[in-house]
Amino acid sequence: MRRNRLLGLTALGIAVGGVFVGAKPAYADLPVIDPASIIQEIKQINVLGTIESALTTLLGKSGPLATLMGDNTYGTVQQLLQEGFTQQANYSKASIGAMENITDASNEAMAQYDLQLRDAQIRDEQTASPTACTGLDNGVSTQAAAIQGDAVGFTLGQIEDVRDESGPTSPSYYGQAQGVASENAEHLNYYCDPNDVAAGLCADSTTATADADQRFSSLFGSGTYANQTAVTTAKDYAINLIEPVAPAALRGDQLNSIAGQDAAVQRRSYNARISLAQNVIDNIIGMQSPSVPLTAQQQTYLTNMGLPQQATGSWLQVLQINAESRVSDINWNAQLQSMPPAAVNREIALELALNNYLEFQIFSIDLKNAAVNATTLAQITQHDFQPEVQMPTPNIN
Repeated sequence: MRRNRLLGLTALGIAVGGVFVGAKPAYADLPVIDPASIIQEIKQINVLGTIESALTTLLGKSGPLATLMGDNTYGTVQQLLQEGFTQQANYSKASIGAMENITDASNEAMAQYDLQLRDAQIRDEQTASPTACTGLDNGVSTQAAAIQGDAVGFTLGQIEDVRDESGPTSPSYYGQAQGVASENAEHLNYYCDPNDVAAGLCADSTTATADADQRFSSLFGSGTYANQTAVTTAKDYAINLIEPVAPAALRGDQLNSIAGQDAAVQRRSYNARISLAQNVIDNIIGMQSPSVPLTAQQQTYLTNMGLPQQATGSWLQVLQINAESRVSDINWNAQLQSMPPAAVNREIALELALNNYLEFQIFSIDLKNAAVNATTLAQITQHDFQPEVQMPTPNIN
């Protein structure tokens, strides 16, 4: 623009000089200068100068824009803008860094939570709960009591089989009268009642033991016989129930005769049936005889149920505690409410195992009942099978 201005001023000077100096008219071979065009150019140049001046005034340091942007106390506009953009970029980088730290911390905390949650799940799945340990203790004591109870029933059966068969060590070996005397002496020594005292058969009578050898409560009581005396009382009740006095033994000449041989066949059949009936009751006695020590939880259950306190339990009572505690024990039901799923599954497994155990015991009793029913059927059939007429002995050539 400055160059154009200089060219305009030069042209203006030449034209003015030509007019005032008196220059000669231009010839055809000389350049032709149009003064009107030059004046127009000069006007345009003046307009451009005015614009330039206006822009300078507007954009200058003291112009209105500079006034709006403030003075340069804190730096120029360029410096301030650069510093502002730089600070904004720093804020963005700090924000991104903070978000990264927050995300990393959140991920780490979540990972720790997931790890602890999994550790708790593994603990619940692998660690046995107190109720599971109690259930295992009950199961072990139940099986141990069952073995001891079977041993007691078997021992009683062995002793009573000899008595029922009138063996050499039994009272009836010497005759049925000796068997009757022995049975009466047993009653008067241990179970004397007021009638016996009044008849002068015994000295005194106590309410706790009077006629206990003929009462059902002596066989089935609270689930466990209190002591060995109670076991003996149950055995005496079983004797009065099945066979108070055994028939006299067949001995000597009785066995040598034909009639003695016939009687021996009938006696063996009698002994077998009495042994079956007696051993069924003996097993019931064995199931209720004191067999194993009770745990603290089992004794607590007896207290809660109002049952007699005792340190030793029978197979029947241990099995009763194991089965009924799942129904009526407040402590077990309270723990069930807070058990994790793995512990609940263990309880279900224990319940299924207990159910299988009970089913097997029921099956075992059914076998004995089947034997009793078969014996009863055979006895009835034999009794009903009687010849209508006396048949002669056949002649066989």
